[in-house]
Amino acid sequence: MAKQPHILCEPGDVNDIALVPGDPGRVERIAAQCDSHETVAENREYRVVNATYEGVDLTLCSTGIGAPSTAIAVEELSNVGVETFIRVGTTGALQRGIEIGDMVVATAAAKDEGTTKRYEDATVPAVATHEVVTSLLAGARARDEDVHVGPIATDDAFYAETEEYVERWEAAGLLCVEMEAAALFTLARRKGLDAGAICTVDGNLVEGTQKGATDEEELPEKARNNVERAIGISLDAVAALDED
Repeated sequence: MAKQPHILCEPGDVNDIALVPGDPGRVERIAAQCDSHETVAENREYRVVNATYEGVDLTLCSTGIGAPSTAIAVEELSNVGVETFIRVGTTGALQRGIEIGDMVVATAAAKDEGTTKRYEDATVPAVATHEVVTSLLAGARARDEDVHVGPIATDDAFYAETEEYVERWEAAGLLCVEMEAAALFTLARRKGLDAGAICTVDGNLVEGTQKGATDEEELPEKARNNVERAIGISLDAVAALDED
């Protein structure tokens, strides 16, 4: 298998479990919680780092924003050996009472984006792998963290999330909306791989708060702080998965 054109990796460069945040900067934040780490490649939105956490080797790779770039990352990482993917991201809440800084473990994602439609019919569900969800929940319990658990929405157009869209998502009982999980879950299922996601809430669309609206930085302070906690949960999940 030749070197992949976007992540610039080839077989042997990566490990079989990968944490896949959207933000390249979050790769560094995850690496900082690991015991050791080494940069493998960096190109466009894709920053690839190999790391070790509690004796478990894993790979970190940013996906950039949105389903199209996420699909490229999953396609290429799976081509060179990744078998399990865990998204560590941020999200906007769709239910009242879900607060900034809360964490959501996704069980499935509504495919309200265009990428997965190029792979399969829209009626085919985008679901997380049970074992990955279970490991994330175990990681949360071990750290005495509360998380919301349930289906979410994946959307393409951050600035076109109208009141009508938000009302429909809320009425459907979807917990939050982000831009990558449906592509991740869909490709993993189609390839016989495993995938899950944990996201930190950075705003609540139903209550009218949105990231960047009240702070000079992209994420509110509580969300920034709790991203670190979500990273810890995801790393514990990696360790648990390696034991299975």
